Amino acid sequence: MKNKTLVLGFAETDITPSGSIETVGFGREDQMSRGILHPLSAQVAVWQLGEERCCVAAIDHIGFSKQHANILRSEIGKVLCIPREKIMLCFSHCHSAPNESASPEYYSFLCDRVKNAAARALNCRIPVNAAWGNTFTDIGLNRRKGCAALDRRIGILKICDSGSGELKLLLLRLTAHNNVLKADNYLISPDYFGTVRDTLHKEFGCPVMLTQGAAGNVAPRYFKSAINPPDAADERFVRSDTALEDMAKTVLCDVKPVVATLRPQKIERLSMYSRQITLTAEVPPYSRAMKIANEARQYCGIDGTDWLKQVQCLLQDDIHQQAEDVEVQYFFLGDGCLCGIANEVMVEFALRVSELLRDNFFYFGGYTNGCTGYFPTEEEFDKGGYEVYWSMLIYYVYHDRVFPLRRNSASELIRFVAENTPNV
Repeated sequence: MKNKTLVLGFAETDITPSGSIETVGFGREDQMSRGILHPLSAQVAVWQLGEERCCVAAIDHIGFSKQHANILRSEIGKVLCIPREKIMLCFSHCHSAPNESASPEYYSFLCDRVKNAAARALNCRIPVNAAWGNTFTDIGLNRRKGCAALDRRIGILKICDSGSGELKLLLLRLTAHNNVLKADNYLISPDYFGTVRDTLHKEFGCPVMLTQGAAGNVAPRYFKSAINPPDAADERFVRSDTALEDMAKTVLCDVKPVVATLRPQKIERLSMYSRQITLTAEVPPYSRAMKIANEARQYCGIDGTDWLKQVQCLLQDDIHQQAEDVEVQYFFLGDGCLCGIANEVMVEFALRVSELLRDNFFYFGGYTNGCTGYFPTEEEFDKGGYEVYWSMLIYYVYHDRVFPLRRNSASELIRFVAENTPNV
């Protein structure tokens, strides 16, 4: 297409497993699912403006390994005839979905479904106009009592047919952990992301696409569970049998007035690109690793036996540092930008980058093109605990490192993100 009209193709597909399957997200002994609460979905949006073509896919999953994510991105690229860097996978960070690393059959099934959706999206593109808006919500709470850091923004991208003005798509950026359902839930579910999509679709009559923000230390305000989960452990959180619906109703109430005011216009800016920064993590001395493992067992019931063995093997091989290549991906459309990395970043990252750029339509988040573990701020690093150390004892096998990134990595990354953002 040689004209300079923005076009959009959109398609969605069901990615619900057909039977019982291993899940990931709760670190419990029995990870097998026991039925389906709500179906899982993947959504694919293909954007084109002139010669620039790119793709944003939203997937109900906690987040693939980077290797699996990059394989899928490359396969989508073949379908759309674009390079991998032009494809952004946005994982919802749902804790009640299958573990694709433990089920090659499910991973293959999901990839086939997403590629098919990409092909359909490519073949149904229409000219569109777009507009960004922000509203503010209280669906999330900082996990640490006494810490007020929150990204209350809901970024709203409203897409309409450029000819008829018909509403074609709403894309929202939310920031709250997608685990309203806790460790006593064994049913497959997209969690509150699915309920929000369904509720807003019913209200607005168009598809609703959700992406996750910097939610590493932001828990959902409402939760549904018979247990007392560690991430909803004080009076600020609301236990409710209708917690999923409570989250969705809150989002709808906050979004609806702003959507009505947005007037989509012709878009003259579309781009997607990636930049890479290499960060490092320490391999802890064995005595320190033992102390961390004992604390994890005491406070969270986490068995760190295998993690300790891995630490010991690395030290025996004289490996005292591990490196991680972090891909920072940017998606600019008009005045707004979705930017993300595969790590599970804390909310302060999004706040500081937006403040540094003086741009409330710059949305930095995690769970982009994979999920490689918590990325704490310096302040959180000093406090330690689950997000900094203990979660590594469970998920190190997916992250290619045994310890959090070094304390100063947060400042390094925030500066890098800002420096690679054009002043346009």
